[in-house]
Amino acid sequence: MEAEGDGFLIDDRRVTTADLIRSAVIRLPSPVIFDMPKMSAEELERFLYSHFPHIDDPDFRVELVEDRFARVRLRYQEKHLRPGGTISGPALMTLADTAAYIALLGMIGPVALAVTTNLNINFLRKPAQADVIAECRLLKLGKRLAVGEVTIYSEGDAEPVAHATVTYSIPPV
Repeated sequence: MEAEGDGFLIDDRRVTTADLIRSAVIRLPSPVIFDMPKMSAEELERFLYSHFPHIDDPDFRVELVEDRFARVRLRYQEKHLRPGGTISGPALMTLADTAAYIALLGMIGPVALAVTTNLNINFLRKPAQADVIAECRLLKLGKRLAVGEVTIYSEGDAEPVAHATVTYSIPPV
């Protein structure tokens, strides 16, 4: 680069100081717009128990619903245990599926006919004899499909006990 009059020669091209300043301006991405959930945690919990009466009322608690996120608690009860005193795999799968359903309905509203099309779960370690908490983040929210990532923890433990991905089909409006 060689200075010459009102600018510089860079690779045999004349570049002014103004050109250098313009090229150095950092273009910020457009602001991230967060969607507000269409249903609150309390509304979602009522919806869950009214549309799925076979679920016992004290089992699940919807703790938090935010933009593309939900936290759901499965209360520790003996009926969820398997031999050896640990929370069963089917109970953890139900929790993962429920958390994804809650995260989805939080964003699209009360669509009872949204259905699970795939659930893959990895059991990482034995859960403690305590409540288990699922945190679901929606990775994709399209018109017809939603994909959520669910991490499940034992209450009071920072290490996850299971990790799941869940895909939901959203019925046409």
